[in-house]
Amino acid sequence: MKLESYWTDSAPLYISPTRDLPAQVDVAIVGGGFTGLSAALALARRGASVVVLEAGPHVAAEASGRNGGHVNNGLAVDYAELAAKVGVERARAWYHAYDDAVDTVARLVQEEQIDCDFLRHGKLKMATRPYQMDALQRSADRLIADGVDLDVEILDAQRVQAEVQSERFHGGLLYKRSGQMHMGRFAYGLAMAAERQGAAIHTGTEVRRLERIGQTHGHRLHTTRGAVLARQVLLATGASRHGAYGSFGWLRRRIVPIGSFIVVTEPLGAQRAATLLKHQRTYTTVANIHHYFRMTPDTRLVFGGRARFAISSPQSDAASGEVLRRGLHETFPQLGQVRLDYCWGGLVDVTRDRLPQAGERDGLYYSMGYSGHGTQMSVHMGQCMAKVMAGDALANPWREREWPAIPGHFGAPWFLPLVGLYYRLKDKLA
Repeated sequence: MKLESYWTDSAPLYISPTRDLPAQVDVAIVGGGFTGLSAALALARRGASVVVLEAGPHVAAEASGRNGGHVNNGLAVDYAELAAKVGVERARAWYHAYDDAVDTVARLVQEEQIDCDFLRHGKLKMATRPYQMDALQRSADRLIADGVDLDVEILDAQRVQAEVQSERFHGGLLYKRSGQMHMGRFAYGLAMAAERQGAAIHTGTEVRRLERIGQTHGHRLHTTRGAVLARQVLLATGASRHGAYGSFGWLRRRIVPIGSFIVVTEPLGAQRAATLLKHQRTYTTVANIHHYFRMTPDTRLVFGGRARFAISSPQSDAASGEVLRRGLHETFPQLGQVRLDYCWGGLVDVTRDRLPQAGERDGLYYSMGYSGHGTQMSVHMGQCMAKVMAGDALANPWREREWPAIPGHFGAPWFLPLVGLYYRLKDKLA
């Protein structure tokens, strides 16, 4: 079993050629994930000189290449609860931002002819206990009543079990606008598209310090390969632990890096795959410690979840893989001792309210905090922030949101085991 991402192991990797950093650019982007690459493409299309600085050995080395392969619409929080807090108008706009995000991915795949197996078969959110269907029904009713999403549909247990070969599920809520893709191939295609437009991508280039030059002259970015002066800077680092902790300290106190872990099976064969997941959607369960899964075009089952509240590392990933193996067997016992070919972990950049944050502070633009719903929103926000940096402040759907620091969070997230215990007890006692 390989302790690495299936997405990056089964796709070409964009590794920049050896070249000098430009002395000066219009825009420097810190982070070569989907946010950074998408912004680089959009900014370069506008004629800006752009450099992308990625600490890892290739683009999408962190969350963008280490996720479950879902491109889902819908919020990370309950729509009705959010509407009660911020009002229907704002909650509706944020829900639609995720619809727009999936549309953005689809548009870029088509425009740039990115070969990434993009499909739009929907997402099915499933109840593992009968009482959870009440909450799913309320969500569907409210989304329809408020005119937010008229396409959602409740499926009873019989319909769910007709398409998911498992007896664990008691029904589900179908979001029909969701999709999926091969993350590694999308990342490579997006990087190549940005490069074609003139963006300079530098992998293996960690930003160690940012130095503001006056109030209007931009920033000098000090990296492991030299310095570059940029008129504007976009921070697109997510929960990455690389880089200038002093310069990014304000952000670090507002994001909790939570590990999410994934295993991928051996190829199951066309017939077994089609029987297991008839409609080839993305699937997720209703629970605080939930699972998510989907099938790949080469008939592998990708199965993930919050196996352990721990930071990803080879040792942690292997331990989490065994937890997920048990979860996979409980869900699909008919697979028996199916071989697991891949196991890996990644960091989810979670905010306190599980909604993204994007804006500008002290002359630095940022977009992050996607809280496990980032594959589509990161791509979308790269495009949005390119517009914001060109002067269109209204292009940011997450503008003017308060972002207080998380109490007690100053460095490593020491409290994660306690959070994990709390959520496991909630699931067990519910």
